[in-house]
Amino acid sequence: MDEVRMVRDAYPEPAPPTAREIARAKALLARPPRRTPPRLWWGLGGVVAAGTAATVSIALTGGATPGGGSTPAPVRTVRLDYRGAFLAAADNAERQPTGKYWYIDTFDGQSYIIRSKTGTYAITGATSETFSWHGVKRGLGEAYYRRDLPAHPVGRRDESLWRKAGSPTTFRVWSGDHYDSFTAKGTKWSVDGPSGIDPHGGGDFLGASAEDLQNLPTDSAELAKKFLNSSQMRKATGFRNGKSLPAPVAVASLKIHRVAALVGLSPTPPKVRAGLMRALAAQPGVHAIGHDTDPLGRRGVALASDDRPTTVTGEYGGPKAERGTYRWRTVVIFDESTGALLSVQSELTKPGGPYSEMKPGFIIDYQADRTSNWTDTKPKPPAALPSFDRP
Repeated sequence: MDEVRMVRDAYPEPAPPTAREIARAKALLARPPRRTPPRLWWGLGGVVAAGTAATVSIALTGGATPGGGSTPAPVRTVRLDYRGAFLAAADNAERQPTGKYWYIDTFDGQSYIIRSKTGTYAITGATSETFSWHGVKRGLGEAYYRRDLPAHPVGRRDESLWRKAGSPTTFRVWSGDHYDSFTAKGTKWSVDGPSGIDPHGGGDFLGASAEDLQNLPTDSAELAKKFLNSSQMRKATGFRNGKSLPAPVAVASLKIHRVAALVGLSPTPPKVRAGLMRALAAQPGVHAIGHDTDPLGRRGVALASDDRPTTVTGEYGGPKAERGTYRWRTVVIFDESTGALLSVQSELTKPGGPYSEMKPGFIIDYQADRTSNWTDTKPKPPAALPSFDRP
């Protein structure tokens, strides 16, 4: 059921608001939400969030009184659960404007554990940032830029322990099957890839033309059939020729990444983006979890896969402290007011193995959109953007 449309259809259109009412509404919308984080408890499927519901109050215009005034507008309260709040964000995505150019500033990173004598802390390493823009039509141009970001402690507690360890500027970490090193020094922006800056480019987005994207269906069921079907999942995993797909939890994770790529890396039309969000919310093994926070500290409405275990053995060597089993899930977060993609990330749900000293919610790896949008003017190159020493 579409809870948002149900609410809209159930009540008549109120009288136009006054200028004072509009100003007050804007102030309330700009104010950060004050919510108590839902309590967590351990269940058979890992960490489970308490089902706190979002509350929406709808004021209806009252009738006229003999004195020429009006009766107080009754307030009706409609409770939107986590899924309803997510669908409201999809509705907001549907109403966003478009333009002549599409630009995106995105970065990705991986968390690593540093075990120093003064305490264990986490750093973000292997972090790179890319900025690109594309004209919607051939001939409007396109450009790609890239830079490496400095490795840095993940949070305040990690930063405190890093300082206690002497504020090292190089980090030697175990990465899967080998040791790797990162530094606290980034690189400057540079043109990325062989194409770099093409003043005559544009009109092509990940192999699809702007016309192709415009002609995509907007219905969520049709989009799910086109992008989230079994055939697509087999291609994504290499399970072709009729072979069985991976476990359902892995398929749900793949679907989240698939939709994140479609809405985060290509300028799909607003109604298509909204349809993809609705399609993802309806997939088996994908659940609305309320609000979550991305690596930039931005809160948004989120969907997540069921969690699953990963066991690290000593097969490839490495520190014994890395070995053991932990559980994690894939989470995708969208801006509540615009429906824009904020990040897709792997979150720890049950500590163990390399993350035995971390807490549930710890971000293992991520790809985040700092910003992505349409504009009618040619986007500025990264040299003109603010400098970020760390995300």
